[in-house]
Amino acid sequence: AKQDQLAGRERGEIVPLSERAKVMPLLLHGDAAFAGQGVIAEILGLSGLRGHRVAGTLHFIINNQIGFTTNPRFSRSSPYPSDVAKMIEAPIFHVNGDDPEAVVHGAKVATEFRMKFHKPVVVDMFCYRRFGHNEGDEPAFTQPIMYRAIRTHKTTVQIYADRLIAEGHITQAEFDKMKADWRAHLEVEWEVGQSYKPNKADWLDGAWSGLRTADNQD
Repeated sequence: AKQDQLAGRERGEIVPLSERAKVMPLLLHGDAAFAGQGVIAEILGLSGLRGHRVAGTLHFIINNQIGFTTNPRFSRSSPYPSDVAKMIEAPIFHVNGDDPEAVVHGAKVATEFRMKFHKPVVVDMFCYRRFGHNEGDEPAFTQPIMYRAIRTHKTTVQIYADRLIAEGHITQAEFDKMKADWRAHLEVEWEVGQSYKPNKADWLDGAWSGLRTADNQD
C-alpha cells in the first residue's frame, strides 16, 4: 500500500517514471518476516508491472537470525531470508552488522543501483538481537546456546570504537565523552517525556474530527 501511493493519487493519473524516481521507497524488514510474509512476494511480483512501478524499492533486512522465538531453520527453506528476491533477479548485498562502514557502503551501492536502474534492490544486514523480542521476553529460554554466545560478544559500538582507537582516529577519552554526552541527551529527553501531554491531533482529532467508521449504508 505504501508503494502504491507513489503510483498516483487517482487511477487515471499518470506519473512519469522520472518523477517517481525522485522518491525512493525504503522498506525495513525482519529476516523472518521477509522470508515468511506473503506480502513480500506480492510486492516483488508486482514490482515490474506497469501499473505498480515505483522506480524501485530498497528493501533493508535486519537479519537478526530469529523470528520472535523461531530459528531460521524452522521458518524458511532457503539459506538467506533475501533469497525470495531472486525471483525477480534483484541484486542482494549481504553485509556484516558489526561493521558499520560495510553497512554504509552496501547501502550506498544499493541506493546508486536503484537511482540508476529504477529496480528493486535488497540489503541483508547479518546481525543479532541482543535482548528479547519485548520487555517480557527472555530469549535464553528458547535460544540458550545462541544467547550464551551473544552475551559474551562485544557490542557493535565497542567493536567499532576499538577499531577507531586502534587506527588512531579517536582516543579512548574521546569515545568515553561521546558515550557520556549521548547518555546525558537521553536523560534530558526522558525527563521531558515525563511531562508530555498528548494533544487532540495525536488521537485523530482536530483536523480529523469528522473521521468515522464506515457502516453498511456507506
